[in-house]
Amino acid sequence: MSVAEKFSELKERIEQADREIRQAAAQSDAELKGAVDKARKSADEHAAELRAKSKESSDETKRQWLEAQSKWDEHIKHLRTQMDAKKAELDADRAIENAYEDETDAMDAIDYASSAVAEAEYAVLTALRSEKRAEELKHAVQHS
Repeated sequence: MSVAEKFSELKERIEQADREIRQAAAQSDAELKGAVDKARKSADEHAAELRAKSKESSDETKRQWLEAQSKWDEHIKHLRTQMDAKKAELDADRAIENAYEDETDAMDAIDYASSAVAEAEYAVLTALRSEKRAEELKHAVQHS
């Protein structure tokens, strides 16, 4: 799979998540809980896949991605600990505060994802440029 195809796959995943979020907004609490559980399981699976892929290589770029993944895992662990604790609270005033905090956490996650998409775009374009330059140099060498 090329880097451009991989980036398109990311776009499709974002569009799928957007559809699921819009559908969930109109669901009952029980249905919404199921959607939350499904999204958490999917996020855990994707994180595990990313960790497995990152561990396959030991070069500097992969090390940096492992470090970023580790920091992200810690952030997710912290958020989930907070979210799990919030689920146990029934107080209406606290529920309103929790909703605000959860929305803030969601906004932070979206900002992180947006930054990750920008970095992915930069990496894809850099890879495409490198491939093109390599082909041009190969062609120049063959015709000199």
